[in-house]
Amino acid sequence: MKRPLRCEFDLDFRGTLGIAKDAPVGFRDIRLKFLLDTDAGREQLDKLLQLTERYCVVYQTLRASPPIKVELAA
Repeated sequence: MKRPLRCEFDLDFRGTLGIAKDAPVGFRDIRLKFLLDTDAGREQLDKLLQLTERYCVVYQTLRASPPIKVELAA
């Protein structure tokens, strides 16, 4: 059975596990691939991808890199 979504990423576990201080913590590249079972034409699929990128909250958040504040609660 084929899966409708495939997610691939580059991650250096040495940084995440604290093994190498010079290794980055977190994902470096994220790739999403969608498998759609549809009769839609290329133009429709391109438009779908464009709209998905435009309105996907997670995609836009990762892409824009908003400021993040971390603090201890009193």
